[in-house]
Amino acid sequence: MKPVVVAIDGPAGAGKSTVSRRLAQRLGFQYVDTGAMYRVIGVLAAERHIDPNDAEALERLCRETRISFRDDPEGRTHIYADGRDLSDAIRTPEAAQWASKVSAVPQVRAHLVAQQRALGDKGGVVMEGRDIGTVVFPDAMAKFFLDASPRERARRRAAELHREVSEAEIEQVAREIAERDTRDRNRAHAPLKPADDAVYVDTTDKSIDEVVQLLYDIVTARRAELATL
Repeated sequence: MKPVVVAIDGPAGAGKSTVSRRLAQRLGFQYVDTGAMYRVIGVLAAERHIDPNDAEALERLCRETRISFRDDPEGRTHIYADGRDLSDAIRTPEAAQWASKVSAVPQVRAHLVAQQRALGDKGGVVMEGRDIGTVVFPDAMAKFFLDASPRERARRRAAELHREVSEAEIEQVAREIAERDTRDRNRAHAPLKPADDAVYVDTTDKSIDEVVQLLYDIVTARRAELATL
C-alpha cells in the first residue's frame, strides 16, 4: 500500500495550520507546514539582503540551508534553519510577503518540494500548503482545499496579533492577503488552486472543531476503504 498522505491546501487565513495540526494529532500522524519552509527562506533572504528576483542566490540559499521540524513538550511544532529556531520570526506579515515572493521562483520550489516529498515518503503525514494536492503529492490518499471569505480571512489574520485591532488594520490585512492571493494564483509554477479531486471546504461559518471532524471522518472512511482492497 502506498504511503498515507493527507494534503491540505488553501489561501492564508483559511484555517489550514490549526486544522492540519489538530487533524494530525487525532490521526497520530506527523504534521508538516510547507508554508513555513517558504517563510524560512524568505526570512533568511531578507536578512541577507537577497533580491527576491535573484534566482541564483535564492537557489544557493536553499541548497545551503537545512530545514527541520521538532515538537516541544507542549506539542507545538517548531521550525529550525540550521539549528536556529525561526518559529516566531516567520509569523510576521513581512515574512508572509517574502514567502510569497520567493515561492514564485522555480529553483526555490524545486528544492523545497524535494524536501517535502522526502518528509512524506514514509507516510503517516498531514501536509499543508498551497500546492500539496496538485504538485507535491498529486496521488495523496485524501486532498482538501480550505477557503473562507476574504473578510473572515483578514479578521483571523488580524486576530493573530493578540490585541484589539481597528477596522483600518483589518482592511490593511485584507489588502495584503489580496496581493498575496493574486501572486499565488497567477504564478507560472504551481499556482494556488484546488486539485481536481480535492474536497472543497468553506470554513467561513464553521468552527475549528467542525472542520477537523469533517476531515477526520473523510480520512478514516478512505483508510477503511483502502484496507478492504
